[in-house]
Amino acid sequence: MKINIPQVAKLANLVIKKSEEELLEKQLSSILDYVEKLKKLDTSKTEETSQVTDLENITREDIAKPSLSSDDSISNAKSAYNGLFKVEGILE
Repeated sequence: MKINIPQVAKLANLVIKKSEEELLEKQLSSILDYVEKLKKLDTSKTEETSQVTDLENITREDIAKPSLSSDDSISNAKSAYNGLFKVEGILE
């Protein structure tokens, strides 16, 4: 199967050197051939799964802890204005 590597690179927004095109065409063709083999497998009796390790996320409830008051939070600031941190501008 002939694959138009410059077109694929353009669609993927990739810069591909001319010297790499032949190698990439062989690799992509090989991948597509393998996908065609996989399509031929009978998976009608295979149960769907999203993962195979049976691992689950362990989560905990968020617990709100008391926070600093506005005055306490800016007490060590180099500069403050009207209860807010004052910082140097970074945009021109």
